[in-house]
Amino acid sequence: MHLLILDGQHVAAELRQKFGPGHRYTFVPEADGRLVDDAEAALPLLDEALPTADVVFDFGNYGPLYEERAGLVVFAEAATESLASRFGGPHRPSYPVFGFCGLPTLLNRPLLEVSLLDPAAADQLRETCAHLGTDFRVVEDRVGLVTPRVVCMIINEACFTVQEGTASVRDIDLAMKLGTSYPRGPFEWANALGVARVYEVLAALWEDTRDERYRICPLLKRMVQQQESFAL
Repeated sequence: MHLLILDGQHVAAELRQKFGPGHRYTFVPEADGRLVDDAEAALPLLDEALPTADVVFDFGNYGPLYEERAGLVVFAEAATESLASRFGGPHRPSYPVFGFCGLPTLLNRPLLEVSLLDPAAADQLRETCAHLGTDFRVVEDRVGLVTPRVVCMIINEACFTVQEGTASVRDIDLAMKLGTSYPRGPFEWANALGVARVYEVLAALWEDTRDERYRICPLLKRMVQQQESFAL
């Protein structure tokens, strides 16, 4: 299959590991570090790739640039916005669209975490995932899906623990890995995901739910403002 990846350069290696070498991958902007500053500048690259693309993985908000292309199946990164809020309303897309968890470290897993805009598209999802060579699990179409919601909440709570002086970054990371068998500690995971992305997920969750679990820790906010990662 020809996979068209929009704004996914940061997970290029993970995408190739997830779906394997049997597919053709086209990245827009290109995955060689050349950046495109705005959507219009990406049009020549899109025009070249779209005629033969089978599946789009949209990490940005490129919908208007490919919505006229018949026969596409679209996976839209949905950690910070539900499909209903992005594609709902009277003018739903004519192409099948699925939400997916595309955050770094959370993409290359045995199950592709996906949500449905239209339950009637379940068979199309099953067929597409079979061609992609991946198992999948359908989760509710909500901000944060499941894994990003849980992981980012844990990171946020760990930030409060450090801020209060209860434990250090290193102690918390070690305790989580040894005590819960997590593959990474909260701060190691925050760095791998990108501290700014963790903040964006939590901000979207807070806006959606007003649940105190997602109120962003001032320490995490300060790290984002200063464009810093956690010292491990």
